[in-house]
Amino acid sequence: MKSYFALLVLILLNSCNFSEEKKETQPKDTPITIVNPPKLTLQQANNLAQLPMHCIQVEYPNKLNQVLGNAAFLKEPKVLHPAFYGCFDWHSAVHGHWSLVSLLKQFPKLDKAEAIKKMLLENMSKENIALEIAYFDDKENASFERTYGWAWLLKLAEALHTWETPLARTLENNLEPLTQLIVEKYIAFLPKLNYPIRVGEHPNTAFGLSFAWDYAKAVNHEQLLASISKRAKAFYLKDENCPMLWEPSGYDFLSPCLEEAALMKRILAIADYKAWLNTFLPQLKNKNYSLETGKVSDRTDGKLVHLDGVNFSRAWCLNAIAKDLPEYKHLENIANQHINYSLPNLVGDSYEGGHWLGSFAIYALNTVAK
Repeated sequence: MKSYFALLVLILLNSCNFSEEKKETQPKDTPITIVNPPKLTLQQANNLAQLPMHCIQVEYPNKLNQVLGNAAFLKEPKVLHPAFYGCFDWHSAVHGHWSLVSLLKQFPKLDKAEAIKKMLLENMSKENIALEIAYFDDKENASFERTYGWAWLLKLAEALHTWETPLARTLENNLEPLTQLIVEKYIAFLPKLNYPIRVGEHPNTAFGLSFAWDYAKAVNHEQLLASISKRAKAFYLKDENCPMLWEPSGYDFLSPCLEEAALMKRILAIADYKAWLNTFLPQLKNKNYSLETGKVSDRTDGKLVHLDGVNFSRAWCLNAIAKDLPEYKHLENIANQHINYSLPNLVGDSYEGGHWLGSFAIYALNTVAK
């Protein structure tokens, strides 16, 4: 009986030790390496512009994600999506256009500025956008690209709205009917979504709401803002101790925990946000907090290369959290580490990463504190 009791005690102790090992710990006195903040220069912009330029008008390979109502739906990608047919899939084509708009806004003297403008005008014509709307109007594809592609469409619309040039007005006006359709879809869908989607890929709810919020703020769309705020609070306000140790999953290009934290930074008043964040991710306040970058084993694998994306998206979330909060300024260094790790891998990369990662890099670089 005594030996049985001793064995039971040993098992319990080992179980406790295993549990302790799984807890997230942070070094108390380990020196933090300060890295140089990455900067989007004209040279870098010219390099990054190559990626969307080499794909927004490249039809194949192509992943349609289409639901077929009947044989009549079998059409070429450019026929189905005359505006956003390139870059392997619809959402990548959309944020490829966003990339070019973003780079032109910041660097009007890009080497291939005129060629870029020509491509944007060709793709985003009124006629092409009307056909994109017709695709969404098909009952079999009403939920197409919900909500990842929707979010990037609104990010494109926001970029055009905040760009004061005649080209931007033309493109914004051409895109406007599709923009409004996506806004209507968000407002109709959000009350039906009873539970948030907490994954590190396209369906992530927090990411979709963040970009939609940015658009709504830019154009002062009160109904969309109210809808997002209501659902975000219902989904996330009571969340505690998000398990960062579970991230990233093998195919992640978004951080479920950090995307949620970045969204709530947009939604909540500062005092409320700091109290919420201290409960949701208390470890972020530790000035010795560290976060290992996502490691990519094969950049020719379309799924494994997602981890370069997670490095960029973590960076933009960390910068959003740290902005105007001095007690979280140390997170900017972690963001810089993540960008610097993946940025050199983009230009000259395989099409698996090149068709989309440039957009993630540009957006992350745009969030770096000046």
